Amino acid sequence: MTNKQHTFNDIVEIVRKLRAPDGCPWDKEQTHDSIRENTVEEVYEMLEAFDSGDGAKMADESGDLLLHIVFHANIGEEKGEYNINDVTDAICKKLIFRHPHIFSDVDADTSEKVMQNWESLKLKEKGGNK
Repeated sequence: MTNKQHTFNDIVEIVRKLRAPDGCPWDKEQTHDSIRENTVEEVYEMLEAFDSGDGAKMADESGDLLLHIVFHANIGEEKGEYNINDVTDAICKKLIFRHPHIFSDVDADTSEKVMQNWESLKLKEKGGNK
């Protein structure tokens, strides 16, 4: 362990190194399907950490889930499907689109109005009416 405070870019680079030709044999063998169950398990472990109220445990389990997100994105990049920048771009665009009361001129001054807008915008994204 190091004393350095690592950043998001560090995890992306660490995962790339683990899956590189001279990387970890186990990590290199993994596919979306082979780690699918592990990813689901990490979500449950994160929820348990939230229930515990222990901040250090929440950070640790959130990191485990983040690892899976980065890992899947790395696999996607290797297959030419998508990469971590596509992931961050997609969520940023979604958040901006679904928060017009912050990033545009829509009025939503209560949680109820925000949720009504959210559901309407979600339908528009999926090609529905509203």
